[in-house]
Amino acid sequence: MAKIELIDISKHFKTKPPNLIKTLFNVQPEINNDPKKTSFLIKNLNLTLPDGKIFVFLGPSGCGKTTLLRIIAGLEKPESGRVRYDGVNMENISPGDRKIGMVFQNYALYPNYDAKKNIMGNFIFKQNTPELNEEAKAAYQRTSDLMGVDIDHLLKRTPRNLSGGEKQRVAIARCITRNPVLFIMDEPFSSLDQKLRDKYRVNLRTLLKKFNITTAYVTHDQLEAQILADLVAVMSRGKIEQVGTYEDIYYYPKSIYVAEFLNLDSYTPAINLIAGHHISSEYKNMTIGIRSEEIEVFKKIKSAKFKAKIVGIDNIKLKKVTILRLKMGENELYATLPIRDDFSINDEIGLHFKKYHLFDKKSGLRIPDD
Repeated sequence: MAKIELIDISKHFKTKPPNLIKTLFNVQPEINNDPKKTSFLIKNLNLTLPDGKIFVFLGPSGCGKTTLLRIIAGLEKPESGRVRYDGVNMENISPGDRKIGMVFQNYALYPNYDAKKNIMGNFIFKQNTPELNEEAKAAYQRTSDLMGVDIDHLLKRTPRNLSGGEKQRVAIARCITRNPVLFIMDEPFSSLDQKLRDKYRVNLRTLLKKFNITTAYVTHDQLEAQILADLVAVMSRGKIEQVGTYEDIYYYPKSIYVAEFLNLDSYTPAINLIAGHHISSEYKNMTIGIRSEEIEVFKKIKSAKFKAKIVGIDNIKLKKVTILRLKMGENELYATLPIRDDFSINDEIGLHFKKYHLFDKKSGLRIPDD
């Protein structure tokens, strides 16, 4: 286990699309260090991954998640700044000496070795000694205990005879035998079908908690972040927008970007945004954000402060909710409520906002609650 610190990390990236010939021959593109010509840049980034926690980097493709992971692992060097493991500067420590267990999308298993040899890969390339044999036996026993019976029937198979989910288990088992201080995982479930993904991310959470190891995990899948993360870092274009538990970030987003990025329900937009003067004249320089589940509706509209017309109705019977699409002046809102069948298109209804979020109109940043 280790506490990982990123201190004043900076890195630039080029905007030009990669040269096709260079891509075909696997030639690495040059880095463009001109800030005016970069697609995004990581600049003076500071971040701490607490000891023993599962830390998930969440953001859209191209925002820098994998780059940060590679910097943490030592596979990529920042232009400035430091990476520290438990206070020790890693600048001159190679990736192989950092005691990292890495699981990536392709799992990187040795194709000619069976699963057991892949799991024990940390030992088979070292000079054989009685001490090493004892260490290997202990590591394998610990790994078997942690992985459980799911791993036993795979041991004699080569990677070509393993499914995606089985390869993933072997890759994780290989990491455990290294006795790492840090797990690094970059979209390890991306090649699995949805059924296996649902199963294995729950299993992974249980395993990582049992192993109690610091984990840096990259995904763009919000459900995966909800299931796995102790802490989430929401990213955009090389910046950390907000760090916290998924729940804290959802209920207290620091900006409109974060509020719009986290969405618990694909049936509605993440958040309704309206001009502040629709709520109160004192909010004229603000944008109001209202989650769909934070809107109450009622049919008696005489005393209602806010009124709207129903322009769309969707009953999601499986989730036992009704989603109303509403028109309030020039604003379109979505409201999610327990399933009802007493609404019709063009009905006039009253609204009550149980909670709303205030954002500065210019910066998009959250205005703190009183």
